[in-house]
Amino acid sequence: MTSTTPTTTATETGPSPAGPVATLSKAAFWTVLALVLLADALDMIDSTVTNIAAPTIVADIGGGESLIKWLGSAYALAMGVLLVIGGRLGDKFGQRRLFLIGMTGFTLASAVCGLSPDPALLIVARVLQGAFGALLIPQGMAIMTRHFSRDQMSKAFGLFGPLLGISSVGGPILAGFLIDADVAGLSWRPIFLINLVLGTIGVLAATKLLPRDPENGADRSVTVDGIGSGLLAVTMFGLMLGLIEGSTTGWNALALGSLAVGLVFLVLFFRRQRTAAEPLIAPSLLKNKGFTSALFLGLLFFAATSGLIYVISLFMQQGLGADPSAAALGLLPLTLGIIGAAFATMGGLTKKLGRNVVVLGLLLTLAGGAGLLALVLAQGTALSLWAMAPAVFVTGLGMGCCFGTVFDFALGDVSAEEAGSASGSLTAIQQLANGIGSALVTTVYFHAGAPAHAMTVSLIVVLAVTAACLPAARLLPRRAPEDQHGH
Repeated sequence: MTSTTPTTTATETGPSPAGPVATLSKAAFWTVLALVLLADALDMIDSTVTNIAAPTIVADIGGGESLIKWLGSAYALAMGVLLVIGGRLGDKFGQRRLFLIGMTGFTLASAVCGLSPDPALLIVARVLQGAFGALLIPQGMAIMTRHFSRDQMSKAFGLFGPLLGISSVGGPILAGFLIDADVAGLSWRPIFLINLVLGTIGVLAATKLLPRDPENGADRSVTVDGIGSGLLAVTMFGLMLGLIEGSTTGWNALALGSLAVGLVFLVLFFRRQRTAAEPLIAPSLLKNKGFTSALFLGLLFFAATSGLIYVISLFMQQGLGADPSAAALGLLPLTLGIIGAAFATMGGLTKKLGRNVVVLGLLLTLAGGAGLLALVLAQGTALSLWAMAPAVFVTGLGMGCCFGTVFDFALGDVSAEEAGSASGSLTAIQQLANGIGSALVTTVYFHAGAPAHAMTVSLIVVLAVTAACLPAARLLPRRAPEDQHGH
């Protein structure tokens, strides 16, 4: 199998679950990896970029608390619902083609975000960002699996943990400095418009350098379960709309009705997974104790931590009076903690501790959150960003121990035939958790009164949810797959 990309030297390395793997030259390897990492970084940054920017955006175009909650939730909802479908479309039409469509659409949707004159268009654009991101993100792993050797895959996986750690908090930090810089008098808009530059570079580079799909790389016989996809979309939209509407305007008929519709369609979705010829989620996965425990743990933990990052940034700005760039610096210890823990887990900590590394991460997150709670109770809005830094750092260590490992352990008891469905399901759960967490925790924050009390109540909720993850952690497979290094 010879790639038409000039930088590719194709040599057969033998069969793999995904078929023969073409080993790329060193230059081609780093080029493809850079493109995949760019796509993942854009996703992570844009999923969190509004954490710092939300108050400034609302002050400029209005929208109030509802806009703050939907800025993150709209993106995560579209991404989570369509992510599994995006992977199946890549199998059907070719990963390179879907990568280019996803990157182009994401770039254009980012431009619409940056130019939006009102909250409604901004939310629509955020949905489009998430939808095109769902086409883009699954293709990177498939392209690497097809074209990287085992050694190259190990190198690639080793870079994902630190990169995703940096990107998860890098979005708010970047947003803070761009807003305060007030580039060309555009205020918050450059946090989205910068994607025009990055996305255009990505599209041009991918067009020229991304290995082309081989003739058999696309399989038109692959079917996408349209009924299951529709049921999942209605499920998540109903649940999210009900939660946000109820927390914002009260538990009226619309809120309760939306929740009821979401729950009914959730039952229908799971029934469909048992009867569909090619279900979105393999039914055998739902009978796997280790996998389902990881789904539950991931949903709770990522919801809690995404909400926590959001309310910390809100408290720094609304409670402590920090400007966006100062609040961004206040989150820097969180980033350092995530990166440090990610390197530690890659450096042998995961192999040494097994699933206990997840327990360690949960305990560190609880310790950091409890430290923040003690500080807020003692000092309220007189608290300084420097005083918060140690507790924020410890919280970051806990997040870093879990971010790159929870889903690795989830795959510990999963067969090779189930791995693709499992990976897509886990990533979708993470995206949905991010949306649900940012919506629910900010709801608690906004309805708890003054900033100090709101932060106190929010921290108690986050600590309770994190503690609920501990029993599930003991049900994870004892070891992660030997050839998995996290993504």
